[in-house]
Amino acid sequence: MRTDMKASPIVVGVDPDAERRTALAWAADEAQRRRRPLRLVYAEGEPLPGDRRRDGLPSWERWRDASHVAGDTILEDALAFVESRCPGLATSTLLAEGHPAWVLAEQSRHAALVVTGSHRTGAARELFSSASVSLPLSARSACPVVVLREAEHTTQQPPYFVVGVDGRSGSAAAMDFAFEEAQLRDAHLRALYVWHSPLRGVLDEHHALQECRRLLAEAAAGRTAAHPGVELHHEVIKGHPVRELSEASAHALGLVVGARGHGGFRSMLLGSVSQGVLQHAYCPVLLVPHPRHQ
Repeated sequence: MRTDMKASPIVVGVDPDAERRTALAWAADEAQRRRRPLRLVYAEGEPLPGDRRRDGLPSWERWRDASHVAGDTILEDALAFVESRCPGLATSTLLAEGHPAWVLAEQSRHAALVVTGSHRTGAARELFSSASVSLPLSARSACPVVVLREAEHTTQQPPYFVVGVDGRSGSAAAMDFAFEEAQLRDAHLRALYVWHSPLRGVLDEHHALQECRRLLAEAAAGRTAAHPGVELHHEVIKGHPVRELSEASAHALGLVVGARGHGGFRSMLLGSVSQGVLQHAYCPVLLVPHPRHQ
C-alpha cells in the first residue's frame, strides 16, 4: 500500500502503559485504510518547579531529563507495535511537554483525525480529573476525534455504524463522516433521530415526530448516491438522546455524533449529547466538530 505523504496525518495519543494499545491499533489500521501517515504523540505533562541546589541540576531540570528518556522509550515501543501491525506505514513521533489534551488539540489543527484512549471512570472523576483527556480534547479539537475504551467490545454482522442526527447544522458534518467511515469498512449505517419530549409536552406529538422524520430524511439526502456501497437505515425514536444512542451503540463499529465545544471550563460542564455518550457508549465514539469550530 502506498501512503500519501502529503496528506494530513492521523494523530494518536500514546498511552504510557504498554498493555493499553487499543487506540494505537485503531489509529494504525485507520491510517492504513485512509492511506495517510500516522503521527504518534506522547505528552509528558508540565514539569514542576523545584529548588536549585548548590551542586548539579535543579530538581525540575533533572525531572525533565529523566522524563524525556522515559518518553523516548515509550514512543519507541509504540512505534515498534505499529510497524509490526502495519508494515510500511509512514510514521512519525512527537515527544511534547504539556497536558495531553492541550498537546493533541494543538496537533489537531493540521490533522485529519485525532485518536485517543479513555479509561471508564465515574462521572465526577471523568469531568474533574486532571488526567481526563477526551472531554477537553473534544471541546477544542479542530478535526474529528475518536475516543476508544480499552474494554473488550463485541460487534455484530453485518458490521454497522450509528450516527446521531438532530437537524442542526452540525449534523451534516457528522453524517458525511459517518458515511465515509461506513464506506471504508464495507459497513451499514444506522441514522437515528432521538426525539426527547419537552417536560411540558407538545400539543401535537404526531406532527413533532413527522417533522423529525423530515429532518432525518433531509440529513441523508444525496449522501446515499455519493456512497452507493453503504446501506442506510434511518429511524426516529422517542427517549433521551444519550440513553438511546448509547444503547444503539452496543454492538456497533462506532457511534458518530456532532460536537459543539465552547472551550474552557464551561464546555466540561455542559450536559451535551456528545459528552454524555463519551461516558456511556459501548463502542468507539467519533466526535465531529461543528463546521464553525473547525
